[in-house]
Amino acid sequence: MASEKKVADNMLWGGRFTQGLDPVMEQYNASLPYDRRFYTQDIAGSIAFARANMNNGILTADEFAAIEKGLGEVKKEWANNTFEVKANDEDIHTANERRLGEIIGKDIAGKLHTGRSRNDQVATDMRLWLRDELRKIEKILEDFVKVNIARAENEIDVLIPGYTHLQKAQPVRWSHWVLSHATAFASELERLREVIKRVNRSPLGCGALAGNPFNIDREAMAKELGFEGLLYNSLNAVGDRDFVFETLQWGSSFMLKISRWAEDLIIYSSLEFGFVRLADAYSTGSSLMPQKKNSDSLELLRGKSGRAFGQMAGLFCTIKGLPTTYNKDLQESVEPLIDHIKTVSDSILIATGVLSTLTIFPEKMHAALTPEMLATEFADYLVRKGVPFREGHHISGRVVALAESEGVPMDKLSLEQLKGIDARLGDDVVECLDYERAVELKSAIGGTSKSAVREQIVILKKTLESN
Repeated sequence: MASEKKVADNMLWGGRFTQGLDPVMEQYNASLPYDRRFYTQDIAGSIAFARANMNNGILTADEFAAIEKGLGEVKKEWANNTFEVKANDEDIHTANERRLGEIIGKDIAGKLHTGRSRNDQVATDMRLWLRDELRKIEKILEDFVKVNIARAENEIDVLIPGYTHLQKAQPVRWSHWVLSHATAFASELERLREVIKRVNRSPLGCGALAGNPFNIDREAMAKELGFEGLLYNSLNAVGDRDFVFETLQWGSSFMLKISRWAEDLIIYSSLEFGFVRLADAYSTGSSLMPQKKNSDSLELLRGKSGRAFGQMAGLFCTIKGLPTTYNKDLQESVEPLIDHIKTVSDSILIATGVLSTLTIFPEKMHAALTPEMLATEFADYLVRKGVPFREGHHISGRVVALAESEGVPMDKLSLEQLKGIDARLGDDVVECLDYERAVELKSAIGGTSKSAVREQIVILKKTLESN
């Protein structure tokens, strides 16, 4: 019983309790196995808080200096992997304060927590860590978009079938396909930048729920920690996990985009298509069939999107029924956030590697183009002669039907056969059977002509530079 009482006393909340925790409950309650990665942020927040308490007279200059120096030693131990975790270290906050007391003495270390709660402390740590991680993701996402742009610039002459309903529709530039996904990724980059701004607000100084009674300067602490602003309601500040949920929403949205991109490339890399080939570094073989080269990197990207969606949905269900301010349920926001950040970050790096090493086969892409994909060109040809589009569409449909009935591609129909369908199909109608011409005619903003593709590249480059 005495040992149980000692454990309880060593907890930050231990004075209230006369018995120790059930060992299973102690493990169930502990978050140090995963929140230990916040040690840098926790120490930075503690130093800022101690400085503020020096400035308002709670700590002397000598006491602050001892705390700052002691926390520096604690940080070194974590960095050098020499920090000794004790049985009563239930979280990173408890562990750091316990070790600080061992280094500088409990009398001074015990003043560190004056006016502070683990409720605002954990929210501060999470926001600081997440801000830094999201900035890293912002950088690697920018790099990924740059790889997309580089491929689009370098391979602008390559044509590929464009698909709707997974059916061949109209010819487009390979660069246009690349940029279709790059545009989606750039939109996610813009959203990420907005998320970072909302993450980067300080809850420190809000206490357990009601605020700080020692007139602490929250703005000074926020500035020291690099926050861009404050959370202005203490109840909301300690109970809010919207910044986590919004991050998981963003990550899920991005993973949805990367999953669709991966799906396209999985299809394009199949033997039936043969448009692209993945580098060996991003492929695996079969344990049974030696001829196979599997696009495992892309399949994992597609599969891990489900993991990301699940983390978002799980936290949503955790939060939805909670009463106001802090509840222990919110501890369940930490693990999925950590895993989510790693999943998204790794996925961007893998996608960048896949795209930067991808081999394309322009001749196979061009061979996959079929004259039927130019049927709309006949309708557009007639429109330029004053024929209403609906009528032109009907006539071009008859051209397709004739080719099918004759069992030949559209480009094998004779000029006489075409004129037999409609006399307005003149000698120059054969120009409609030129893939390059068809692509270049799509020159309006957002189209697949060279000029339109280059315009898209300019816009994407501006997006990268706009932060």
